[in-house]
Amino acid sequence: MVNRVAIDEIKDLLEAFPAIMFSGPRQVGKTTLAKYVEKVSVKPVYYLDLEKEEDYNLLKNNAYEFLVSIKDYCVVIDEVQTLPSIFSALRPIIDEHRVPGRFVLLGSANLSLVKGVSETLAGRIVYLDIHQIDLLEATAAEISLETHWLKGGFPEQLLSKSEKIWKIWTENFIKSYIYRDINFLFGIDLSPIIVDKLWNILASQNSGIENVENISRAIGVSPNTTKKYLEFLEGAYLIHRLPAFHINNGKRLVKSAKLYLRTQGILHFLLKIYNINQLQNNIAVGGSWEGYVIEQIYCLRPTQSRLYYYRTHNGAEVDLIIAHGNNAMATVEIKHSVTPDLTKGYYESIADINAPKNYIICTGKVKWKLKDNIIVCSLEDFLKNELPNL
Repeated sequence: MVNRVAIDEIKDLLEAFPAIMFSGPRQVGKTTLAKYVEKVSVKPVYYLDLEKEEDYNLLKNNAYEFLVSIKDYCVVIDEVQTLPSIFSALRPIIDEHRVPGRFVLLGSANLSLVKGVSETLAGRIVYLDIHQIDLLEATAAEISLETHWLKGGFPEQLLSKSEKIWKIWTENFIKSYIYRDINFLFGIDLSPIIVDKLWNILASQNSGIENVENISRAIGVSPNTTKKYLEFLEGAYLIHRLPAFHINNGKRLVKSAKLYLRTQGILHFLLKIYNINQLQNNIAVGGSWEGYVIEQIYCLRPTQSRLYYYRTHNGAEVDLIIAHGNNAMATVEIKHSVTPDLTKGYYESIADINAPKNYIICTGKVKWKLKDNIIVCSLEDFLKNELPNL
């Protein structure tokens, strides 16, 4: 059993906002967390699943009248993006009886990409991102970093009892969600053959610079179509496009995003890496570790923080910048090593960025000061002791 940190926020949000939106990929544990609402809500809970035909038709044909009739309940609506019109119905319902804890919405897609969603419920709703199980949650449940990194953070994937079960779960997740359900989520028609090619390319190029033209040629579609594919995969919380950090320093900067798969479990399955020994000896280990570290920081970063990378055309580079607005608060260099070998380009980058703090995250349990403003530490130490203070 893994205790999810998001539970600590749910009660407070229910007491403060008319509507809460749990956003995250399928199978990440949103429904399990929604069941926690029943324990902390001061109202009785009414649960609707829009993937059930009966519940879908009820709200499609009679949303306003039905929801008004149960105004004293906390209504949980699962897979809410499947009925875009529900958001327009919720606005007047909330305004007519504006009390905390009326609605909890569960969504598996970024609503800005869902056709037909024209109402944002601005001022009436708060969003709670439900990420995969993060490293601190995993280690609190006595799951090692190596297991978490290898298997990925989806609950059933991470808690699988054997390599065989992990393979079966991951393969079926890819077939059902990545190849089929995304079409359903966004009301689109992506070819399974094209999506299969795209995912294998993304796995082979994980942590690389996004090159839409090259990807387009490889999968046989236009650049505009490739851009849409990538937008939908990002909107389904499956890939992360890390933007470049721009500063006016007179240098030619790389401006394209870097691409990462957001769960190393899927990455490793696609690369046919099934155990930690295979991972440690695979050429992809550096990119996998980099993506893993960035995903953990992304999940646990302070809400005001934004993440970027920095690279010049002359080769100066730092893996991650944690910024507040346009101000770089820290740089993070990620090394799959206990004794990092730093390049001249790294030192040039941190001089360009001039952040007050700089970190090098390594494997193993290490911590020391390399220089006055450079700290070498482990990922777990960084997440626990450094990131909350940035």
